[in-house]
Amino acid sequence: MDALDRQIIAALRTNGRATYADLGRQVGLSASAVHERVGKLESSGVITGYHAVVDPRLVGLDVTSLVGIHVSDTGDDDEVAAALARLPEVESCYAVAGDEAFVVKVRVATVDDLERALRRLRKIDGVARTNTTVVLSTRFEGRPNSPEELGVRAE
Repeated sequence: MDALDRQIIAALRTNGRATYADLGRQVGLSASAVHERVGKLESSGVITGYHAVVDPRLVGLDVTSLVGIHVSDTGDDDEVAAALARLPEVESCYAVAGDEAFVVKVRVATVDDLERALRRLRKIDGVARTNTTVVLSTRFEGRPNSPEELGVRAE
């Protein structure tokens, strides 16, 4: 992966619907050259998919919470993660260092729905306990950034 690939990735992270011609103008390549590079990025697994970014509140998901999950001594992290993946309210799951094994992002319509989701989550075999933080407001989320913006050197 070179600097042009990184520019293409940054442009796609900002606008996943950009045409190859648009991307080409941004990075100084022809549309066909961009198409070839994007294809290689997809086939190598660098680009794993495309999706729409939706405002959760506008689709009725008004309550967001971050839930720290403590796995029991006999619990299996992989089995707990698989069970978490089956809960539709769990939007993201992160294995973390620290007291908790996982932190998950849960989105639901109401606080009552959050309570029900937490009950189901706590019933997962291997979950010892949870710590829940309710999000009051989201200042920013899911913002695209490039390795250059993060100070990562290109190979």
